[in-house]
Amino acid sequence: MPVNLKGRSFLTLKDFTTEEIRYLLDLSHELKAKKRSGIRGDLLDRRNIVLIFDKASTRTRCAFETACWDEGGNVTFLTNSQMGKKESVEDTAKVLGRMYDGIQYRGFSQKLVEDLAKYSGVPVWNGLTDDDHPTQILADLLTIEEHVAKPLSKVKMVYCGDARNNMGNALMIGSAKMGMHFVALAPKELWPNEQLTAEMKKVAAATGGTIEFFDISQKDAALKGADVLYTDVWVSMGEEAKFAERIAQLKDYRVTMDFIKRTGNPDCVFLHCLPAFHDQETEVGRQVGKDHGVLEQEVSDEVFRSRHSVVFDEAENRLHTIKAVMVATIGRQ
Repeated sequence: MPVNLKGRSFLTLKDFTTEEIRYLLDLSHELKAKKRSGIRGDLLDRRNIVLIFDKASTRTRCAFETACWDEGGNVTFLTNSQMGKKESVEDTAKVLGRMYDGIQYRGFSQKLVEDLAKYSGVPVWNGLTDDDHPTQILADLLTIEEHVAKPLSKVKMVYCGDARNNMGNALMIGSAKMGMHFVALAPKELWPNEQLTAEMKKVAAATGGTIEFFDISQKDAALKGADVLYTDVWVSMGEEAKFAERIAQLKDYRVTMDFIKRTGNPDCVFLHCLPAFHDQETEVGRQVGKDHGVLEQEVSDEVFRSRHSVVFDEAENRLHTIKAVMVATIGRQ
């Protein structure tokens, strides 16, 4: 059946069917080819969007702004708003919905982005919350399709590290929806919450997917046959006081060339949503090195710079997949 996402918000991939996600990925491929061909777009002509950020951003902001401009739209980056200070989220949403065709929110609370969608009357897009990161997952799936020579339903992806953070949650959701084999290699105390896991295992049962969890004592079973190794920072935004605790929990889960070799797959690819602490070229990395003696955190510099790493293709794909979400929900096509 034809897919029509006009007027829909994009808050979590739980809200979308396998067919609807497939549509967004196909549209992403098309829009990427269009940009590469130098074709000027007009699918967002006379569309106005507003971006609200309560967390820092490089890829998400740049992707939304460039994607909108590529297709002829207009962008407001809203700073110092009254939302949550002198004005409620509900009232702010109603105001912005009168002025804009779509709203992007990146911050802490999943409820906040859901309330924006509830009250604004226009599509709202989740640029990241503490619970989920759906636009990142679309970029990840697009990158896998470009670099792994098999359909998503045949792909095994192993997420190494803190599996109860937004990326662990979002990757499990996306994998379940697309019938993939998802493995979390993580300490048991950092596995996703049981309610979400049970929900996604039901989805996976319907799509032909598999969801598994292993700790480091079972790393050979977890890594064997993997097509994709994925990791994220050990300490999420807002948890900076927990570096010592996370290092103690996750130091054995660092993605190294040993992990790559244990997959038995010479074509295994490495993904990371970025930014990554793979060396000492950042203020945070140097401080962690000074305080804790850890020079590489979630991934070794060797892996990050190796032929297995496609993280910058992945970063670029944020642009094309975010563009697809906007075109599909507020575009002219």
